[in-house]
Amino acid sequence: MSTGRANGESGVPRTASAAADAPGAGALAKPVGLIGLIGLIGLGLVGRALGARLRRAGFSVLGLDRDAAAQAAWVAEGGALAAGLRSMGAACATVVLAVYDTAGVLQVLEGDGGLLQGGAPGLLIDCSTGDPEALEALAARLAERGSALIEAPLSGSSQQIADGQATMLLGGTVDALARAAPVLDVLATRRVHVGGPGMGARAKLATNLVLGLNRAVLAEGLVFAERLGIAPQAFLDLVLATPARSDAALAKGMRMVTGDFAPQSRIRQHLKDLDLMQAAATQAGIHRLPLTALHAELLRAAVAAGDGELDNAAIVRQLRREAEGGG
Repeated sequence: MSTGRANGESGVPRTASAAADAPGAGALAKPVGLIGLIGLIGLGLVGRALGARLRRAGFSVLGLDRDAAAQAAWVAEGGALAAGLRSMGAACATVVLAVYDTAGVLQVLEGDGGLLQGGAPGLLIDCSTGDPEALEALAARLAERGSALIEAPLSGSSQQIADGQATMLLGGTVDALARAAPVLDVLATRRVHVGGPGMGARAKLATNLVLGLNRAVLAEGLVFAERLGIAPQAFLDLVLATPARSDAALAKGMRMVTGDFAPQSRIRQHLKDLDLMQAAATQAGIHRLPLTALHAELLRAAVAAGDGELDNAAIVRQLRREAEGGG
């Protein structure tokens, strides 16, 4: 997921334009009654999956991304582009954020030429996996302007999001969730409200910890089985037929077997999540997350080996390198 850039700097032709990108317009939040036009910042794998769901449900969506290729893919899929961040802020009462991290969220909202310089949308729905403390502070600042931040990270790959099979972990007030319900109903049919601002990110980090380790264990088991003379497909069949079965094996097992690492999620993105987990653990007074620390070492080595843009299933490549002594 990439962050949006103001003023359409990507050079991709604009298929739609909102109000002029003039600074300082509309300091107070626009009321949210009818949802109206929806802004979508971040047109990577997750952003385009969310946008497709919104468009299929009949919503009008203006997208924006700093990456020209991401914008071009959005337009090729039938999406419309906003003229820039400020104009999106002026035109849209609801904005969905699908950017890489919380630094990106802060930049597109509060940075130079950011969304909030065009006005404050009444609802901001952040679907990134982020920094709990920073998001809690952001929610407080937005509340002073009359805007509500809803944390809405999704547990699942971009394909699962597109298919409506991902689970959304919600952090925000009950009132904000009620107002955002027409949009949230489309973005994810399975949702869990885990508390106020900051709690969505905390819940996502905790569940991602377990999910990532499940993938890593599956990959290590597959490499171990290969060295014992068990064919990868036979091993996967065994896992799925025994108590070792997991959703990770269902989602990523065949990709590991066939070597299909076209990204539905990326190794570098999960490494970012692991770093957030370890920072959150330190803040919570946890001395060490030993398995997560080892997982982070593996993913750092995978990124160094050039696998950072591959699907998370490609961790099996790093575990093969480790088995050969070349980790």
